[in-house]
Amino acid sequence: MESVNNSDLKSSVNGGVVDVYGEDSATVEHSITPWSLSVSSGYSLLRDPRYNKGLAFNEKERDTHYLRGLLPPAVVDQNLQEKRLINNIRQYQHPLQKYMALTELQERNERLFYKLLIDHVEELLPIVYTPTVGEACQKYGSIFRRPQGLFISLKEKGKILDVLKNWPERNIQVIVVTDGERILGLGDLGCQGMGIPVGKLALYSALGGVRPSACLPVTIDVGTNNEKLLNDEFYIGLKQKRATGQEYSDLLHEFMSAVKQNYGENVLIQFEDFANHNAFELLAKYRDTHLVFNDDIQGTAAVVLAGLVSAQNLTNSQLADHTFLFLGAGEAGTGIAELIALYISKQMNVSVEESRKKIWLVDSKGLIVSSRKESLQAFKKPWAHEHEPVKDLLGAIKAIKPNVLIGSAGIGRSFTKEVIEAMSSINKRPLIMALSNPTTQSECTAEEAYTWSKGRAIFASGSPFDPVEYEGSVFVSTQANNAYIFPGFGLGLVISGAIRVHDDMLLAAAEALAGQVCKENYEKGMIYPSFSSIRKISAHIAANVATKAYELGLAGRLPRPKEIVKCAESSMYSPTYRLYR
Repeated sequence: MESVNNSDLKSSVNGGVVDVYGEDSATVEHSITPWSLSVSSGYSLLRDPRYNKGLAFNEKERDTHYLRGLLPPAVVDQNLQEKRLINNIRQYQHPLQKYMALTELQERNERLFYKLLIDHVEELLPIVYTPTVGEACQKYGSIFRRPQGLFISLKEKGKILDVLKNWPERNIQVIVVTDGERILGLGDLGCQGMGIPVGKLALYSALGGVRPSACLPVTIDVGTNNEKLLNDEFYIGLKQKRATGQEYSDLLHEFMSAVKQNYGENVLIQFEDFANHNAFELLAKYRDTHLVFNDDIQGTAAVVLAGLVSAQNLTNSQLADHTFLFLGAGEAGTGIAELIALYISKQMNVSVEESRKKIWLVDSKGLIVSSRKESLQAFKKPWAHEHEPVKDLLGAIKAIKPNVLIGSAGIGRSFTKEVIEAMSSINKRPLIMALSNPTTQSECTAEEAYTWSKGRAIFASGSPFDPVEYEGSVFVSTQANNAYIFPGFGLGLVISGAIRVHDDMLLAAAEALAGQVCKENYEKGMIYPSFSSIRKISAHIAANVATKAYELGLAGRLPRPKEIVKCAESSMYSPTYRLYR
């Protein structure tokens, strides 16, 4: 057979196009090499999301980068592009349509996507993340267009380091990884959980200023126990039951070792939406050898603690004077409880064991008490206090008489009228936090909390709720959203070059967030600051976390900056277009 580069081919293929690489003369079974240009210019530049500016390329750039004729003649600045896009997105009726439009924008024009997200954060946060991302994960197989992030499955066992090297970026600072077993309150979504790391890292860049190119979303696919997905012809993951035990442990260990080998000591690995047993085990196993963070355990704890610290200004009492009752004793509930206990122990200069006695947990079997200790999972045992068994939440409220009620069990509408009224009969200002996501799983709505407490509740939730009018007063409930904490927390670790996460850093992050709540917020009943100033908030959190890293001797980036807040602000990614030479 003659070479496909033979000059006789010049005008014989596809109407005169030279088939240099043999693409058109090859049969379906014949393999060809996928050649591409190495430098973005012309058509390839318009399809490179990191550098594409669409109609914002100026006249000089259009000449220099071979764009003449590839774009309509109008030159439009980024602000006008943003205005057009937000108007287009608002036309969609369904949140998932908005999510898909934003995903398409991120894949087409990265800087415009982040500018849109930063400038309209309160409007778009529920689209990019909770609650819409939950629906996106449920339908990920159907809406899947192009891969974002790395999918590492059992097929890659023994080759994970090579898989990491397939990712085009070398300087990775933050990895968000999930195995898809406990996606929000939706359960096992397997490989379709990739929407969570992708969404989380979009917030790292938009809200915390970590460069998008330094972020890597990863899904570890060990199978799924979701029968619906296993029988779905469009499911994109491994169609097998979940691997457990040694097989699971070995794959995760290979991943953790490969990450450290490929990206170094300073890469932050954030575990996301793992099932309780794996979440606690992974955090305990790797916290002394890697820079690891679990947002469900530690991030949730920090943001809730920040709300409680802030609420002291409304209750006129210290946290140490409160009694806390949790509905839910999973990774979120116990993580929050442990950080509250640590904060109180430092506030009162007592042991953590002593401060735990102010905190009570209710699980599916009722109040966690010492008589149940033998049958409890290890992470619940510290909360088994001396008390008679109590079967349900309402009974626990009447017995314990808590000042603070926190829901993290994912059981929708479990804070009933009787529960809220019982809290209100005990407290002048009952503090109620309904943290479960998405909205359908929320323990109660803002309207229910304010109405049933006759406007006396201090309320925060995991999902967003509209302001509530009650007897002439308007109450603005704030979202105890992890997005307040983790982007700034991650930025603080990055700018300090931290090598480990210490619990004191979580306290520092919570105190920084609480410190950003102003008088105007309190007057509306808010215990968190307005989300519109999130980048400023993130800079202060990053500065506090970095300062703590230097104090603890865990910072690798020396010398220590003199003005850490300014250092954090100047380190943040800006999505404004750059000029190309």
